[in-house]
Amino acid sequence: MHWRCSVCWGIAAACVVVVLSFWTLDLQLYRLFSLESAQRMGRFIGELLTPNTTPDFLIRLGEASLETLAMSFVGTFLAALAGILLAYFSAKRNDGQQSLMTMRLARFLLNFLRSVPDLMWAALLVIGAGLGPMAGTLALALHTSGVLGRLFTEAAENAPAQESHTLFITGASPSQCFLYSTLPSILPQLVSYSLYRWENNIRAAAVLGVVGAGGLGQMLSFHMSLFQMEETSSVLMAIILLVILVDSVSYVFRNALTR
Repeated sequence: MHWRCSVCWGIAAACVVVVLSFWTLDLQLYRLFSLESAQRMGRFIGELLTPNTTPDFLIRLGEASLETLAMSFVGTFLAALAGILLAYFSAKRNDGQQSLMTMRLARFLLNFLRSVPDLMWAALLVIGAGLGPMAGTLALALHTSGVLGRLFTEAAENAPAQESHTLFITGASPSQCFLYSTLPSILPQLVSYSLYRWENNIRAAAVLGVVGAGGLGQMLSFHMSLFQMEETSSVLMAIILLVILVDSVSYVFRNALTR
């Protein structure tokens, strides 16, 4: 009876919080669904339905698409390597040779890397490295290192410990146990995580261009700021096609890993 009352009070409190949230936000939904708003949105969508297909623009669009693809791939690849290294130091092991301080520092670094948004990393790196894909690639690598490192850590901690423990008893070092036992057993899982983050980084790379990090995002920000809707429409279509392409490739690879 006491448990049920606690649940009821919890649900009631959540409902009150939701109501207060709507009240404090002042959403003004009537403006969103007004006739004037519908006309403006319809006019905007109509302008987007006429993409720019001139040869010169399509060539620049193709180069920016390849740049975005390269940024996402290199950033994810670097993050996967860093994630494996950080997972080695942050995962709990049963060999008794792990420093608690080292594990805490590695976990703090993982939390820090993924807590800072990739857009903020890009803004900082643009100041240091200048405009272009270099800043965007490093921003994706830093943020994704924290995400993948955390996922890799959980995978390493959940891996079967019998084989690793056997290697340790026979005289193998902790790094050898990780490289020859833990890592091979979780490798398909790590590849699957990396492919999924590659899909996300395609979208993120398009957003990073807003701060001058190159690729399709930079083109999108430039043409939208000038209200060039034909060019904006073409860039949006390129981003959609690129996401679909990477998603399809990732799906094929993940299916191959599960066979």
